[in-house]
Amino acid sequence: MVPMTDTSRAVPPAPQDSPFDPVEVAWHPVSGRLAAVRVVTALLVLGIPLLAFVLVVVLAHALWAWIVAAPLAVVLLWLLWLLPRQVRAVGYAERDDDLLVRRGIMFRSLVVVPYGRMQLVDVTAGPVARSLGLASIQLHTAAAGTDARIPGLRATEASDLRDRLAARGEARMAGL
Repeated sequence: MVPMTDTSRAVPPAPQDSPFDPVEVAWHPVSGRLAAVRVVTALLVLGIPLLAFVLVVVLAHALWAWIVAAPLAVVLLWLLWLLPRQVRAVGYAERDDDLLVRRGIMFRSLVVVPYGRMQLVDVTAGPVARSLGLASIQLHTAAAGTDARIPGLRATEASDLRDRLAARGEARMAGL
C-alpha cells in the first residue's frame, strides 16, 4: 500500500518583489468614503442628464431620447461598479527616504517621491469631500510630470501627513 501525501498543507510561496507591490511595505489605504464622493459626482454628471432624457421619453413619448439615455445608463452603471474598486486600489506608504503612492486596477501606477525632492505639499478638499470629512494631498517636486496625489484621506490624517512630509522634506533638503 502506497501512503497518500497531504497536499492541504502546502507551503505558500515566498512573497515576490513586484514593481507595483514592493515586499515589506506597510500600505495605508485611503478612506472608503472616497467611493461615495466619486459616486455622488458620477450621479450628478451622468444621472441628472439621464433622468432628463428618461422624462422626455415618458412625458413626450419621444423614443429617439433612448438613443442618448441607454448609453448614459450603461456608463453610469459601469461607473457605479468600478469606482469602489478603484478606491480600494489607492494607497500610500511612508518609507525612510521616500513616499510611495499606488493606484489603478487595470493600468497600475506606482509613484516614488524622495522626501528631499519635495518642494510643496498641498491639501485640498472639494465641497462633497469636505462634507464627508475628506481631503487630498498633492506633492509638488521640481519635475513637472510628477503625479503624486493621495485622494480620499480623512481630514485629520491629511493634516498629519502634510506635517510629517513637510518635516521630512525640510530635513532632507538641509543636507543639500
